[in-house]
Amino acid sequence: MKHIIAYIKPHKLSLVTLALHKVDGLTGMTVLDVRGFGRTKAKDAPHRIVEDLVDYVPHVKIEVFCLDELVEDIISTIQAKAHTGLPGDGKIYITDCYDAIRISSGERGDVAV
Repeated sequence: MKHIIAYIKPHKLSLVTLALHKVDGLTGMTVLDVRGFGRTKAKDAPHRIVEDLVDYVPHVKIEVFCLDELVEDIISTIQAKAHTGLPGDGKIYITDCYDAIRISSGERGDVAV
């Protein structure tokens, strides 16, 4: 199992979500509104948030837990649909997931995803 974490521009969320619905075998995703900064430290970002003298850029965080064989389809879909060609498009991270447990049934492992 893998844990995919993607940070994308908020206006790209609908495109990414619609495209991910077409990935056969994807069981779901979680979306969070987040803010932060990258290498440019948000100084010139058009949609920045200023809090306590620190500039942040709004992003959307997508989390997906999936079977190993779906990873390439998912990341290529996110990358294609979130791309604008401008700096700050976001990042995708992939980590191993040791186990999953479905609370309702107690199922563990791949079947719980």
